[in-house]
Amino acid sequence: MAMFRSLVASAQQRQPPGGPAGGDSGLEAQYSCPICLEVYHRPVAIGSCGHTFCGECLQPCLQVPSPLCPLCRLPFDPKKVDKAAHVEKQLSSYKAPCRGCNKKVTLAKMRVHVSSCMKVQEQMANCPKFVPVVPTSQPIPRSTFTCPYCGARNLDQQELLKHCVDNHRSDPNRVVCPICSAMPWGDPSYKSANFLQHLLHRHKFSYDTFVDYSIDEEAAFQAALALSLSEN
Repeated sequence: MAMFRSLVASAQQRQPPGGPAGGDSGLEAQYSCPICLEVYHRPVAIGSCGHTFCGECLQPCLQVPSPLCPLCRLPFDPKKVDKAAHVEKQLSSYKAPCRGCNKKVTLAKMRVHVSSCMKVQEQMANCPKFVPVVPTSQPIPRSTFTCPYCGARNLDQQELLKHCVDNHRSDPNRVVCPICSAMPWGDPSYKSANFLQHLLHRHKFSYDTFVDYSIDEEAAFQAALALSLSEN
């Protein structure tokens, strides 16, 4: 696997002595960002794996605590992302035919040309329009659960945790986790020795809460619950 990743990383930058492989026809694809699929704009390269992206396209990856390369998923140091000067030089040196009018254009100017090329605009106008199967205005249903202590129903994951902390902190009974048992791999007969701690650590995040809470709000909520449990 390590050898495969090494080959992938080096292949992205390797060029034969006479120029890029594939001739003019493959140039645009060869110098396209894997994220936006357009010719590189202000390209940057990740130091550890060597993969190249548009500077703007890579920005969201640099905002997380432990970034991963979007292409090979290897972790990298955001401080070791540098301007890909060699790629910029090649973009200014090589020409490729426009995919619309077939006019040869320097790769560095391809984006500007494509945005004004009538042939490309006609091709885009003839592309099928995306129509969502489910109207986006419809609310996404939440998963709800029943309290294993008292049978209270229709509690989402966060509501279940809050309900149990507020009403069952001192309950010594071993109970089955309704979230785990609802999973295809869940064991409906397994009882947690400390259900509240299980909820706090095993089910800290869910898709519903991730999209509804900011990271700060979620962290504050979990910290408050942990403090409440420790005081009991």
